[in-house]
Amino acid sequence: MFSKAAIWVVIALVLFMVFKQFDSRSMASNAKSIAYSDFITEVKAGHIKDATLEDRTIVATTQDGTKVKTAATVLDRGLVGDLLNNGVKFDVKQPEEQSFLSQVFISWFPMLLLIGVWIFFMRQMQGGGKGGAFSFGKSKARMLDENSNSVTFADVAGCDEAKEEVQELVEFLRDPTKFQKLGGRIPHGVLMVGPPGTGKTLLARAIAGEAKVPFFTISGSDFVEMFVGVGASRVRDMFENAKKHAPCIIFIDEIDAVGRHRGAGMGGGNDEREQTLNQMLVEMDGFEANSGVIVIAATNRSDVLDKALLRPGRFDRQVMVGLPDIRGREQILYVHMRKVPIAPDVKADILARGTPGFSGADLANLVNEAALFAARRNKRLVEMQDFEDAKDKIVMGPERKSAVMREEERRNTAYHESGHAVVAKLLPKADPVHKVTIMPRGYALGLTWQLPEHDRVNMYKDKMLEEISILFGGRIAEEIFMHQMSTGASNDFERATKLARAMVTRYGMSETLGTMVYEDSEQDAYFGRMSAKTVSEATQQKVDAEIRSILDEQYALARKLLEEHSDKVDVMAKALLEWETLDADQVNDIMNGDEPRPPRNGVPAKKSSSDNNRPGDVTPNATAPA
Repeated sequence: MFSKAAIWVVIALVLFMVFKQFDSRSMASNAKSIAYSDFITEVKAGHIKDATLEDRTIVATTQDGTKVKTAATVLDRGLVGDLLNNGVKFDVKQPEEQSFLSQVFISWFPMLLLIGVWIFFMRQMQGGGKGGAFSFGKSKARMLDENSNSVTFADVAGCDEAKEEVQELVEFLRDPTKFQKLGGRIPHGVLMVGPPGTGKTLLARAIAGEAKVPFFTISGSDFVEMFVGVGASRVRDMFENAKKHAPCIIFIDEIDAVGRHRGAGMGGGNDEREQTLNQMLVEMDGFEANSGVIVIAATNRSDVLDKALLRPGRFDRQVMVGLPDIRGREQILYVHMRKVPIAPDVKADILARGTPGFSGADLANLVNEAALFAARRNKRLVEMQDFEDAKDKIVMGPERKSAVMREEERRNTAYHESGHAVVAKLLPKADPVHKVTIMPRGYALGLTWQLPEHDRVNMYKDKMLEEISILFGGRIAEEIFMHQMSTGASNDFERATKLARAMVTRYGMSETLGTMVYEDSEQDAYFGRMSAKTVSEATQQKVDAEIRSILDEQYALARKLLEEHSDKVDVMAKALLEWETLDADQVNDIMNGDEPRPPRNGVPAKKSSSDNNRPGDVTPNATAPA
């Protein structure tokens, strides 16, 4: 702070001296310039009232008050006599001699100005950080002290195993002697691995909040800049600051940005990123001990991290923070529901069952979307229907109510989705059908949404075969009832083929080819692992034939089911044309041979006009992922 004030004082003094030099000449600058001969003529004519002679310049005032100036000359020795004879009052001023300090300031002012401009631009390049042009190597880590971090384990849900893994860190930071007296050593680092949105950053903040210690947070991309050596310098500075505040926690988010494998890539073994990684390796486990400094890092790409970073002594422990199960999703929903007014009919367990594969961030977004739906409907409480609409929007995309379809296209879409739903209801191990709609959502003209009864851990052969049959149900229904084929089944065929190929080439589920992997190993060459071809052409032909056999068998099974239960397909298609969306109860009524109950809102859907068509619309009808 003092150095900045001194710089501004120096700049103010320089400006003051410059303005002072020009201030004495301001009077002459306002006068009108005339020739010397004209000035003598005016003096002899009596038009000049007074004059001042200074530094070879004469500034005079005429009788009417006009200021004039002219250059004085030492050759005219009669000038003084002319002024006296014509009654002109005059004075002579000696030029002021500049002090040595002012001469130095004036001489160096351009250079000081250039230096100031250079410092300004260097500060801008560094984002205005502390130290200006000298802060290249300063760490950008932001520190949260124990008073500003209010996150605790109560704010983290859905990852009980991960919380147990890091509980030892909290106990060590609170009472280090508990482990040290038994010769135990706390892990130097903890690497949190998991998909995006599962709460890795939140869990790290909760550790610091529970332990009541300072918390340094930085992103992996904040280390490396365009200048060589900056990343390594920032790593040193960050650990030096952390040691001053020990015991403390350093959290590095997205560490894969700086911790990738060394010796591969465009920069060879001497690029800036690798120098930064080398410095981090030394700081975490080098000759100097980092007592009381625990490094926590988060990434969703642990496969690309350097092996030296993952060895014991650096990141001793890897904590898997995966997607929450049904109980974890329920707990996460309770955490986020505390922030919004919830109606009594909202059941978190039902919502948890209907959101398989959702991460913590997805569930937070679900609660927020439900609150927005309730606000748009002018409600005081967020009801279960708002959560259902929000879930449909997130999973299936927003409704495109403005989309206009011809009646023929609506009928084709209705039979297509009915084919999916009927086959899914007739197969014994298929997931229950939760909703069928021909309302365009996202890129799909219609959707059949199957809701699993429990979280899927493994995939089984009989269930995978049934999924292929369900995917074929849409095209088969078009062939049987509409007597035509459309492009709407393209996505179904793509997913069915991909599933059948995985069964044969990866999972060993083919009786003909046996338990062997027939997939070419294609890995990223960026890290020095080139792709290799491991399947011969003759074997590939057998693989293709086996895939073709699986697809044909399931296609025939789906066609047989739809032909035997064509009446149910007709009833379901007509109900879709009338109401556009059927829930699980209505689908069960149709499959039981009963008249489908009307929608819960009791208002039939408006049918689209048959006079307009969307040109070039080939959006595939897709079943929602099970």
